[in-house]
Amino acid sequence: MSTEITKERLEALKAGHKVLAEFSYEPPQIEKGYAGQTLYVNVSDNTIAARPVDDRMKSAFVGGRGFDLWLLWNAVTGTTRWSSPENEIVIAAGPIGGITQYPGTGKSIAVTISPLTDTVVDSNVGGYFGPLLKFSGFDAIEVQGIADKEVLVFVDGNAGTVQIIEAPEESVNSHILAEEMVALFAEKPGERQAVSSVSAGIGAEHALIGCLNFSFYDPRRGVARLKQAGRGGIGTVLRKKKIKALVVKYVGLKGDSTGPEDLKSIQDTGAKMHREIYERDSIMFEMRKDGTNHLTKIMNDYDILPVHNFRYGAHPDAEKIYSPHFQEHFDYSAPDGCWYGCTLACAKFARQLELRSGPYKGHVVTVDGPEYETVAGIGANCGIWDAHAVLEANFYCDTYGIDTISFGTGMAFAMECFEEGVLTTEHTSGLQLNFGNSEAMLEVLHQIARGEGFGAIFGQGIRRMKRFFAEEYGADPQFLQDIGMEAKGLEYSEYVTKESLAQQGGYGMANKGPQHDEAWLIFMDAVNNQIPTFEDKAEALHYFPMWRTWFGLMGLCKLPWNDVEPADNRTAYTGMDAAKVPEHVQNYVDLFRGVTGRTDVESGQDLIRMSEVVYNFQRVFNLKMGFGTREHDAIPYRSAGPVTDVEYESRAERYDQQLRELVGINPDDMNTEEKRLALRRYREDRYEKLLDAVYQRRGWTENGIPTLETVRALGLDFPDVVELVQRHTNGHG
Repeated sequence: MSTEITKERLEALKAGHKVLAEFSYEPPQIEKGYAGQTLYVNVSDNTIAARPVDDRMKSAFVGGRGFDLWLLWNAVTGTTRWSSPENEIVIAAGPIGGITQYPGTGKSIAVTISPLTDTVVDSNVGGYFGPLLKFSGFDAIEVQGIADKEVLVFVDGNAGTVQIIEAPEESVNSHILAEEMVALFAEKPGERQAVSSVSAGIGAEHALIGCLNFSFYDPRRGVARLKQAGRGGIGTVLRKKKIKALVVKYVGLKGDSTGPEDLKSIQDTGAKMHREIYERDSIMFEMRKDGTNHLTKIMNDYDILPVHNFRYGAHPDAEKIYSPHFQEHFDYSAPDGCWYGCTLACAKFARQLELRSGPYKGHVVTVDGPEYETVAGIGANCGIWDAHAVLEANFYCDTYGIDTISFGTGMAFAMECFEEGVLTTEHTSGLQLNFGNSEAMLEVLHQIARGEGFGAIFGQGIRRMKRFFAEEYGADPQFLQDIGMEAKGLEYSEYVTKESLAQQGGYGMANKGPQHDEAWLIFMDAVNNQIPTFEDKAEALHYFPMWRTWFGLMGLCKLPWNDVEPADNRTAYTGMDAAKVPEHVQNYVDLFRGVTGRTDVESGQDLIRMSEVVYNFQRVFNLKMGFGTREHDAIPYRSAGPVTDVEYESRAERYDQQLRELVGINPDDMNTEEKRLALRRYREDRYEKLLDAVYQRRGWTENGIPTLETVRALGLDFPDVVELVQRHTNGHG
């Protein structure tokens, strides 16, 4: 998204700066993956402080998401709301984060109290910010308060200074602001890669679905690129705080900057994985060629691609948004890793896109992506079979600071409401919001950025739209609940789960709401039938969310784990064991030991144990905020089965067979509505039985609360945690 920052513009930016507070520190030596301190910034009273990381914090919460949750837990109360000054945005990498010898080690994890869910949300993101922050001397940054005026927070890891700077002239939209931050803080051209920023655009000011943009500078293409912490409205919180950007600068990255215990072990493990990627990627998912959008064809082939608000799982026009239609935009002239050493290189770079709408109409821009979720959500789910329109929406979502998943799923919901007569042009600012109308879709996006028209309503997210449509337009609340694809207030990511009970549970029970990064079990469950019983599904819904949580503790991307597999993985292992990719699990054991030197970690089960602590703590955190019980694990029925007669009839042979073989009903003399309702009773009953099985496996009560016994066994016996659990379980463990 290259934007030239002229000398005159740069001088104007600098002229507007006023340092409101400055903190000096001695940058510590990073030892065994840890800086040993965190950074606290309050933009209300301009307080800046370094806070120590003690041994219990490391042993219980490890790093990354664990550190984030612990810091936020101690900053907020059960009555804190997303817009409260005491709410924080906390960002961390993790002890493995930032190593350069293994692919996928540049992740950061951000948490806050979400505008969408009213409870804690986490979101992971690539880019340079988390690693550079650690090398600057901080394992995490927590930002609290609401500034009086627009500010920047600048961490200079070489000078050992942190500043809060009044910044009235900087842009808000991220594709420009990221370039401005590089121009301002990279004193020499060779330092551009040493500067990373976190920002959110003007759309995040007017919507609850705002995302954070994390920048990384691409020297071969001469552009500051963006990756997104998209979920849960964290960008909305940043703009509420009147923070234009968090910026970190660190010059001097080396191969041993994490201070590892055993660098050779890390190098050997990384070399093995790099060879595997070079040999296997082209015969598996071609991440280096397509990025994640290769999944569009696979999902369509297996009837899992969301079409027309998750009504259907496939469409004959889907091939128009398969990866070849984006490849023609991709620039393959340079590697595409979003951190040093990532040979998987999935961060695709689309160039020379001429915009057809909005405030930048006619501009020729570059776009990072699109990811599968964006293609499936804005494309297939909205019935928009136009690669250019998807890329344009991707660009504007990024620069405006809007989550493409919430936008795509929300737009599909609004389009179905329009086609069903819930909405009319009187409600949609005159827009014909039918499936497939890309011009109307883009106009709603621009309205969000302007804070006007239907976009102002849409930007509140599906849960609030459902309430508004029922109260103001007289829509049927049950119908809206059935088709509104959100749970816990968070919009669904882009997979059709009707034929996968395990994935329905993976979405419904996810701590932050329905996001696939916690559990993706569709193929194991619905395609390969590897987890047929409730007990099998419960075991999968224990192991895989815990395993995926571990990546968020470390600062790691999950893609190198299972998107490239050893050649013998499917012959040496079967079923759930093969899905675990045991050789790669051992790689991560070796990496963790190599960085931290912890000899008590010997197997994958030791890694799972770390995640169990943090995962259960996050569940208790939800309880603190007034959630975290069984009723909040409910899902919209479209996630489980067909809501309408049209849906049922589109797969009538499949559903009739299920009625005969699974329900024990002969559908021959039943009309479609009768068959649909009979199937619904069966599927809703199975979902409740799944909850029972998973809760038991996880050591939770029937109401979905970790028992006192579980809390104590995991070492979470902090007084306030125990008191909270005890109060909600009446002391029963």
